Amino acid sequence: MAQKPKVALVLGAGSARGLAHIGILQVFLENQIPFDLIVGSSMGAMVGTIYACGANIYMLDKMVEYMNTRMLFDIGVPRMGFISGKRVSDFLDLVTKKKSFGELDFPVAVVATDLITGKSVVIDEGLVAEAVRASISLPGIFAPVIKGEMVLVDGAVSDRLPIKVAQDMGADLVIAIDVTFGSGKKTAIKNTMDVILTSLDIMSKIHFDSIFAHADVLIQPAVGHINPREFDKSREVVDLGRKAAQEKVEEIKLKIEAFGR
Repeated sequence: MAQKPKVALVLGAGSARGLAHIGILQVFLENQIPFDLIVGSSMGAMVGTIYACGANIYMLDKMVEYMNTRMLFDIGVPRMGFISGKRVSDFLDLVTKKKSFGELDFPVAVVATDLITGKSVVIDEGLVAEAVRASISLPGIFAPVIKGEMVLVDGAVSDRLPIKVAQDMGADLVIAIDVTFGSGKKTAIKNTMDVILTSLDIMSKIHFDSIFAHADVLIQPAVGHINPREFDKSREVVDLGRKAAQEKVEEIKLKIEAFGR
């Protein structure tokens, strides 16, 4: 009898493109694809933790589709970012129900980046909302999260697709979702946020090239034509996530069944 593997789902960074993770989780649920833990970076951390807090993944889909994300941006002149992040923090408190990691439905690890050491930081304890707020903090746009001696910003700065983190947590099989480096990617530079997001993508490419082959299954939704700040295109992005996941369902099931034989 085949041994049951410990399956990790790695949800990568990608701003609006990361909403594809919602569609992928829907397909996994519909096809009863099991996983034991989630490791998320930036938007992947947000979607993964909200789901682990018990959110209905279809209601989350609808909420994002009809939500005006601009209401979350409290523009000001804070010392370390254009957006202070108070509204985002309040939103995260709401959708995570102010839960701690120990209260989640299954284990989740969130990846952020410490500007002091230049290293990635794996957060799996304390308040979920605080960890996610750190992981989505685009440097220069959102004020960072100060935690002890650490100055925490977006996980994408150091580890856009944290496959190794999942392996270090004991995963036997890693299903990684990359929403940045798939085919058909288009780049448009129109404002400061585009400059920062595109710069992060360029810096992340070398790390991605060195790590993606370590995933047992790599899913890359065809969202490259979506600008990372186009949250108003969530319907299209979620559907593209669904399509990409559906194409990998049989491969995933076969790898899980074959483990340990």
